[in-house]
Amino acid sequence: MAAYDWDDLRALTLSRQFPEVPGVGREAVVETVRRIGPIQSQTARSPYVAMGARRPGVAHDTVSEAYETWGIVRGSTIRGTVHTSSAEHHPLLDAATRVGQRALWARHLPLQHTEVEEVWRATEEFAADAWRTPEELLEHLGDWLVARGEAVPAGIDRGLGRYLGFGHGGLVRRPLRGDWSGQGGAGYRTASALVPGRPAGDDPLLDVLWLHLSSYGPATRRDVAWWSGLGLRQVDALLERLDPVWHEGPGGAAYADVPGAPPPSELPGVRLLPEFDAVLCGYDPKARERFVTPADHALLWSTSNGFMLAPLLVDGRVGGHWRIEGAGHDRTLAVSVFAGSRKPRKAELEEPSVALATALGLGLPYASVNSA
Repeated sequence: MAAYDWDDLRALTLSRQFPEVPGVGREAVVETVRRIGPIQSQTARSPYVAMGARRPGVAHDTVSEAYETWGIVRGSTIRGTVHTSSAEHHPLLDAATRVGQRALWARHLPLQHTEVEEVWRATEEFAADAWRTPEELLEHLGDWLVARGEAVPAGIDRGLGRYLGFGHGGLVRRPLRGDWSGQGGAGYRTASALVPGRPAGDDPLLDVLWLHLSSYGPATRRDVAWWSGLGLRQVDALLERLDPVWHEGPGGAAYADVPGAPPPSELPGVRLLPEFDAVLCGYDPKARERFVTPADHALLWSTSNGFMLAPLLVDGRVGGHWRIEGAGHDRTLAVSVFAGSRKPRKAELEEPSVALATALGLGLPYASVNSA
């Protein structure tokens, strides 16, 4: 068989990242998230924008309803980063997070008498019956450590130390004020208490690999490791047990995929994607050429602060970025196109602009288009 090139990989991924899901109601939102995999959500609007790009016509209130009824959930999971996933997939991400993030916790909580797993268990017990703020979780962690003769690390009230109070994969979060699409303060609850009947299965890490390949594949071992937060040796062992379909890709790299994966597809036209969309963040940052050139990727993603611009997808490739400018009735959509990329026609931006406005619950006048 001929080796895959970047265009082959792009077309194979498009068919699963932009699935045909009927309807624009709550069930369509939940099924779409289940099919495309977890959505990186430290920018709270990202799941809304992702739905607008994939299910034009999905309303803001519908995505919020999916959150409120726990069809989709939000929490700090793989790589310790906020993700939105289907409730069905959250226990798998939780299991991967406990493995992938354990060394970080052990390094920053130099426990002498207890284990990291005991810390997590105590946090889950504390957050089982009520929504807890980050401040409450941090105070609980400090008190728990002192009660067991453990040292409370210096700086635990800021930066990474503060994260240890709430950044546990077994918790889910919701806004305590404002809407799910806003950046209001979050509260945390124990996922197993809030969403009962969420077993992770007998082999959750193997299921995590299957989830990645079925949502983002084909993928290399490095793609899977970067996305999941697991080590390469762990990924290699799991891939051997999973026994996927292998194919040669760019540079002679080995690409794994699930058997019976959907056929390749194209995606003509324009889509407005969220920051950290899966078409980029499903893969090792050094190997995202199926959707964007390395030079354009450097314009999208700032390695100094981790910030990413919202990508503009043109004919299935990232061809620029977009942003909303102004406020209220003066709000406009500004679109910037990378040099060498096809500049969208004005008519092509009308439907994605409406889809974005509907998903975000905004009135959005027509966009301006510039060169990046």
